Amino acid sequence: MNVLLVDDDALIRESLTVLLSLEDDIAEIRQAAHGQEALEICQQWLPDVVLMDIRMPVMDGVAGTKALKAAYPQLPVVILTTFKDDEYIREAVRHGAAGYLLKNQPSESIINSLRWVLRGNTVFPQDVANSLSQMLQSGSSAVDITDWNFTAREQEVLELLAEGCSNKEIAGSLFLSEGTVRNYVTGMLEKLHLRDRTQLAIAYLRRKN
Repeated sequence: MNVLLVDDDALIRESLTVLLSLEDDIAEIRQAAHGQEALEICQQWLPDVVLMDIRMPVMDGVAGTKALKAAYPQLPVVILTTFKDDEYIREAVRHGAAGYLLKNQPSESIINSLRWVLRGNTVFPQDVANSLSQMLQSGSSAVDITDWNFTAREQEVLELLAEGCSNKEIAGSLFLSEGTVRNYVTGMLEKLHLRDRTQLAIAYLRRKN
């Protein structure tokens, strides 16, 4: 996979580059110092995944995520930061972040999270997931759903998706093919006019709570 690292701290960028370059499945790594530079790089070279800091000059990680997802909806953006701030979590997820990781996590965990996201999943550490769940329960999510019109099978797929299951895991649980699961997810996104499975999971959890 090709990875774009976005962080205003050059030492962190270089350290992550060294760690990632040791992995056999990582082909190319490029760096950006802020969200605007990341957007400019993606106009010439589109990575498979973006690892994005939050607090940066020029364009921070929330604005950078919003800009990248607007231009490249299928591009996974994972937030990597030292700050477990509810406002950052809410805004990053609202703009389509596929994950929210903390820099104090082991490097192996960060790398495995990138692989997990590339399989179409989302990734949030337990403490971050707890914060997100509390925000959903308080109704802070911006998603407003009034009518689902889902079939029983779509509901089953959605419940597993919201639990963090991959398409492969959902397929195994429901005795479906991965292609069929993808079709169900695509159909639900179209019905609710949502952009990605992260927003779909958030919408479901909010309604459930």
